Amino acid sequence: MEVKKSSLQAVGVKFEQYPNDNKPEIAFVGKSNVGKSTLINAMLNRKSLARTSSQPGKTRTINFYNVNDSIYIVDLPGYGYAKASKTDIQKWSVMIEKYLQKRECLSGIILLIDIRHEPSKNDIMMYDWLKHYGYDIIIAATKSDKLNRSQIPKHLSIIKKTLNLSSEDKLIAFSGTAKTGVAELWAEIDKLL
Repeated sequence: MEVKKSSLQAVGVKFEQYPNDNKPEIAFVGKSNVGKSTLINAMLNRKSLARTSSQPGKTRTINFYNVNDSIYIVDLPGYGYAKASKTDIQKWSVMIEKYLQKRECLSGIILLIDIRHEPSKNDIMMYDWLKHYGYDIIIAATKSDKLNRSQIPKHLSIIKKTLNLSSEDKLIAFSGTAKTGVAELWAEIDKLL
């Protein structure tokens, strides 16, 4: 997909605040500080549409980015570590789960995993949960620019093995700095749509 225009359409924490025009949605999910905002900015060819931060847990709402007036890229709060109260973290979990289970126009999910580390228990739990509910999942292995090129295949192999990926599962190395993986991710999203 060629991105001609993109904008932040809606920010919400409950269904009444989400867009209701039934455009297909692709949700981006991953642990805190995995690079969701960086990936979204790279995919939308914008520098700072999605706000980035070195502080985990910056995204605390569900953010809907309108792309070409045809689809929404949806940025979900990160799971795992965040500087927030247990009550707030529990609210985010419920909000994310409700969105993922009940959003009828959800067409696919990009699960982000930091390529430098073996998937965490939370990553495995999220992947298994999404698979259990039958979602089409594309895995983006973020921060690949932090590795030497020769290390990338080994780290992708670790992700495949840890998550027990099948041959149908899509795993794409991504770098926000080098903008690698953007075209491949869009090609997979186009297939889902």
